[in-house]
Amino acid sequence: MDILTWIIVGLVAGVLASLVAGGGYGIIGDIIIGIVGAFIGGWIFRQMHWHTPFGGLAGTIFVAFIGAVVLIFILRLIRRA
Repeated sequence: MDILTWIIVGLVAGVLASLVAGGGYGIIGDIIIGIVGAFIGGWIFRQMHWHTPFGGLAGTIFVAFIGAVVLIFILRLIRRA
């Protein structure tokens, strides 16, 4: 994937995760959360031997979204401590 695709996937996944899990990190923060979430989601899916329910860019966004929600949850736990 090229850098523009990473930014788009990060933005979409980050915004969706912020809407679902509550965020308020701004557009740059959502992009970063979405990109880091893609790595976390990919790791989780590989460890659990799961496959995305659909392929292509939508599957990538789905995995990134799951990872971004997990990341937001972890960030909230760290902030409370």
